[in-house]
Amino acid sequence: MGWQRLLVALAAPYVAWLVLAYEYHFLDGVNLAFHEAGHLVFGFGGQTLHMLGGTLGQLFFPAACAVHFLRRDQPFEAALVGVWGAESLMNVARYLGDARERALPLVGGHLHDWNWLLSRAGVLGACEELAFALHAAASVGAIAALTAAARIAFAAPAGPPARGAGEGTLGAWTREPGDAG
Repeated sequence: MGWQRLLVALAAPYVAWLVLAYEYHFLDGVNLAFHEAGHLVFGFGGQTLHMLGGTLGQLFFPAACAVHFLRRDQPFEAALVGVWGAESLMNVARYLGDARERALPLVGGHLHDWNWLLSRAGVLGACEELAFALHAAASVGAIAALTAAARIAFAAPAGPPARGAGEGTLGAWTREPGDAG
């Protein structure tokens, strides 16, 4: 559909910016809310789970939204939410990379989740390398999600669906060209 193609065209430079020059921005405020909620939800499971809970919460919500859209046979929307999930992972990478320096402002005061976790694991000195690897993986995820959204958007006819075409996007996306059914 035309609106899907427009969203892909708008998302492409955003994904390029995420991959090449990611900085904290508006979407990270949403991620922060889910991060803090994750600490509350996972706080019952001991200190390690509590510290991981922020990141788990932050990554859970985009994943849950993607699952919701897939269950409703809306893979285009799920793919766009995949961009959000990858962006959230980039935000985690930034936080992870700050574990030794602890320069980022923290909501809860002085306790830095990743400093605590990596110190306990004995790999605090590798925080920047780990963050780079995580950002690289998130970049692959963002590009894959955008590619999936583009494939769906540009495989569909630009106009309204034909009369009686009641199947969802997933069926049209997975069918081979030339298949009637």
